[in-house]
Amino acid sequence: MQMRLMLLGGGNALGQALIRLGAEEDIGFLAPRPPESGWDAASLTQLLDETRPDALINLAYYFDWFQAEAVSEARFVAQERAVERLAELCQHHSIRLLQPSSYRVFDGARATAYSEKEEPAPLGLRGQALWRLEQRVRATCPRHVLLRFGWLLDDSATGLLGRFLNRAERDEPLLLADDRRGNPTPVDDAARVILAVLKQLDCQTPLWGTYHYGGHEATTALALGQAVLSEARNFRSNLLEEIGAQAHSTRPDAAEEPQHAVLSCKKILHTFGIKPRAWRSGLPSLLDRYYRHV
Repeated sequence: MQMRLMLLGGGNALGQALIRLGAEEDIGFLAPRPPESGWDAASLTQLLDETRPDALINLAYYFDWFQAEAVSEARFVAQERAVERLAELCQHHSIRLLQPSSYRVFDGARATAYSEKEEPAPLGLRGQALWRLEQRVRATCPRHVLLRFGWLLDDSATGLLGRFLNRAERDEPLLLADDRRGNPTPVDDAARVILAVLKQLDCQTPLWGTYHYGGHEATTALALGQAVLSEARNFRSNLLEEIGAQAHSTRPDAAEEPQHAVLSCKKILHTFGIKPRAWRSGLPSLLDRYYRHV
């Protein structure tokens, strides 16, 4: 790798997966520790003025954007300001910017897979914040790659998967939507995709723009939960026997979570040659890491 790579958010689950995968291929990252209050416009300005990397992967707010149960509007507003400053700095210093985003920029009203050409119409605070971030990055830093991911699954105790497994250990009914669809995407797979994109940018290929990626085989929230539970029984015997089905419209998060969140991955395949990997094959190692940490 010719480029000097900077990773903001090296301590979170996706950052860790990226560092692990990079190490296997002798690819290292500058992964500065964030200030105590988190990255903001001033600390980012100082950091990039001093380090001047060739490419920057912004996972600084990964947990809030992809895993947290709820995030305040004020927190998103502060993060937006920081990302806007980051995009300005990347443009000023000629740094390539890789910025993650999400299926949440869509409202989930269409039953067919979303391509990059579809017009975003986010539902909740998180989707709206991500859409504004995308627009700011596009307007400010032309040399960018925006990667929209499907349902990201990681091994953090309080993330999406962790909350589900925690509930599965209680003797209470557990319901998931059987009419909500998406692409489950283990973090190791997301890290593989980020690394593959970086390798091509390292070859000076100007493949800027927005790309979709999600694990192979779209599924329902209920079927995903059943697959996770089946695999998790290899590690825990005290899990619920079964999950009940519930309509998307009656779920407590129906106003914020798109019902149809399947992403078309044709563009990333044709541009970068990145093939979607079956999400089921990533569950054993993901759950192994999760249960070693809890």
